[in-house]
Amino acid sequence: MDRIVSIVEGHGDRLAINGLLRRIAARKSPDLTLDLPKPIRVPKSRLLKSGELERAVELAARQSGEAGTILILLDADDDCPAQKGPELLARAVRARPDRKVRVVLAKREFEAWFLAAARSISGKRGLVPDLVPPAAPEEIADAKGWLSHNSVAGRTYHQTIDQPALVEIFDLDEARAADSFDKLWRDVINLL
Repeated sequence: MDRIVSIVEGHGDRLAINGLLRRIAARKSPDLTLDLPKPIRVPKSRLLKSGELERAVELAARQSGEAGTILILLDADDDCPAQKGPELLARAVRARPDRKVRVVLAKREFEAWFLAAARSISGKRGLVPDLVPPAAPEEIADAKGWLSHNSVAGRTYHQTIDQPALVEIFDLDEARAADSFDKLWRDVINLL
């Protein structure tokens, strides 16, 4: 049984990540059993402070057990994932060199992955039918706003309600067109 403890920043992420990990694992091996404790949520502003990431990694290591692994998933917002990700990974590995750790920064926002797979969520969760992915989904600074703007009249995107639901239905292969989602995919497969 594979055990992955996740560290995330948002309430919606906390509700969605384990479902996403299960879906990716099922694609790798349908009979794979995952042990996924409740994710550790730490606001990004706090996590970036000296000692806070390390404290969260220590907690995750205790929860993961000796053979468990750790996944840190954050929104990059305005940071460059290719720069900030390795910096955070180095800090996490220094904190617990005995653990297998991966860091993924969703370029801009987690929701950019839904934009990349927009066709698969078209007409669902209050989104308009015939939804088409934007040309560069990871360049949109407000993917949550894009989802609200592309909802039927009177409906807006709610992270804690819609994010976990969309994680269960969006097309994983379409989402891999987003570089940061493809990195998540590869990192999760590597952790399993």
